[in-house]
Amino acid sequence: MNNFKYLICASLLLSACAQTPKTAVPAQPEQAVTVAPEPVAEIAPVLPNVELSDELLYEYLLTEIANQRGHKALAVEGSSDIARKTRDPRLAKRAAQFSLELGDMNKAIDAFSFWQEIEPEAMMATRMLSSLLLRGGRLDEARVEFVKVLKADEPDVGKTFLQLYPMTASYPDKAVVLQLMRDLAAPYPEVAEAHLVVAQLALAASDEMLALNEARQARKLRPEWDTPVALEAQLLRKSAPQQGLELLRRYLSSYPQAAPIRLQYARALLEQKQYKAARDEFQQLLRASPDDVDLAFATALISLQLNDFSGAEAQLRQTLAKGGKGLDGAEYFLGQLSEAKEDEDEALVHYREVKAGEYLFSAQLRMVYLLNKRGKPDEARQHLQQAQATNNQQRVQLLMIEAQLLRGTLQFAEAYRVLQQGLVKFPRHPELLYEAAMTGEKLAKYDESEKLLRQLIQIKPDHAHAYNALGYSLLERNVRIAEAVVLVEKALELAPDDLAVMDSVGWAYFRSGKLDESVKMLKRAFAGNPDPEIAAHLGEVLWVRGDKEQATKLWQDSLKDNPDNAPLQAVMKRFLP
Repeated sequence: MNNFKYLICASLLLSACAQTPKTAVPAQPEQAVTVAPEPVAEIAPVLPNVELSDELLYEYLLTEIANQRGHKALAVEGSSDIARKTRDPRLAKRAAQFSLELGDMNKAIDAFSFWQEIEPEAMMATRMLSSLLLRGGRLDEARVEFVKVLKADEPDVGKTFLQLYPMTASYPDKAVVLQLMRDLAAPYPEVAEAHLVVAQLALAASDEMLALNEARQARKLRPEWDTPVALEAQLLRKSAPQQGLELLRRYLSSYPQAAPIRLQYARALLEQKQYKAARDEFQQLLRASPDDVDLAFATALISLQLNDFSGAEAQLRQTLAKGGKGLDGAEYFLGQLSEAKEDEDEALVHYREVKAGEYLFSAQLRMVYLLNKRGKPDEARQHLQQAQATNNQQRVQLLMIEAQLLRGTLQFAEAYRVLQQGLVKFPRHPELLYEAAMTGEKLAKYDESEKLLRQLIQIKPDHAHAYNALGYSLLERNVRIAEAVVLVEKALELAPDDLAVMDSVGWAYFRSGKLDESVKMLKRAFAGNPDPEIAAHLGEVLWVRGDKEQATKLWQDSLKDNPDNAPLQAVMKRFLP
């Protein structure tokens, strides 16, 4: 069959192929093909002079049927065989397509290599082959193909560099792919995009100095381009934040309409706690995009930080008026503003309007707090039990708050029950163990309390308050004093500046008969925190040591400031009947 007849038959067959239902491409090969698109105009391939025999036609049809029925391996085998027999670039392309759909990396590389071999001018084959070689870890071979891609697109090589970045960025060995890109970029020192891509890959490889230098080169070559400016400012964020701010400010002075850079500048100012300047930038962005709820909300939060309550309220109400997303956050912060104005009724109204989102849990807790503050502990507890926790940390927090509410109304037994139920679900949670132990102490469940504290110490050997609580419990009951001294001294070793622990150690020295050391430690604790219970301890030690006048004055002065303190009243009653 002559070439003309072959072309007619092949065209008919390929037209039929075009109507073949498309099959989904497996994830792995599809991800590998993140390359520049094929040029619109391509040189027509040189076709071979091969007779379309009945055998070839039959094999071709079998291949297409296998593909339609999902037998990808057979389709790849058949199409590859036909392509090699005919050396027709169109059939080679079809075989490459089938191999890609199969998801076999090696077969795909072989197929695209063969297609490129018989049609060197087909840049699609070169692009695909370079991608596959990179994904297969064959970087030396990939480098050769990338060079071809860049040379073919030299009039628009900057765009090609940008299209190569997503593919190279996904390579696991960041240092190796960075070196590959540096090699590829070396022949293009005046191409800003080449420097930018190197900068991005350097950042991924944790070479921030190289990234900064390359970003600066890109900026110098294309000063109007905002991407290198953004990257350079990002890189300066930790090492030289003010320099980064100045870079963004200078760029905005030349290109004031660059909204992404202005947003980055506003956030950078906020990060540096330059709240007023940050708000000015957000307000400018808001003027350009008055319907942007996120910008209005951000402006309101900065106004709150500046204690500009009227400005914050106006922005938050503007957010509510616009509707859409951000409503729950706006309601929550309006509730916060109402609390700041001591309008608890209005605060509760706003908190109740928080229906979902990141502020829901906080709003529920504020409602519990306000209800309890207003003398409605039962309603507060009921509301707490209806609160929606989204993780275990929040679930534990709800248990702790419920126990706190119950202790506030002296329902220690119920509080202990709630905490014990919590420990069934979270048996190793440090805070639950500690709170349950402290509540058990109030109920004189000393053995249970000690067991909980020792369990806590085993879980967290550096938990100073666990050692302190156990030691202080023994001291208060005046039992196992030597062991108590060891426990509180261990607590002081872990928390040397903790005044409550100092009080325990001073009390332990008193129980041990070391009066001078006790006075010294208790005076140190009292100087840091003139707490009435520390005053009670220090006064008792002074009294026993013979300084009765000093003890009496200390107690009386402390009682003036704390007239309802029970421990202080109790010690004064014992020594000053």
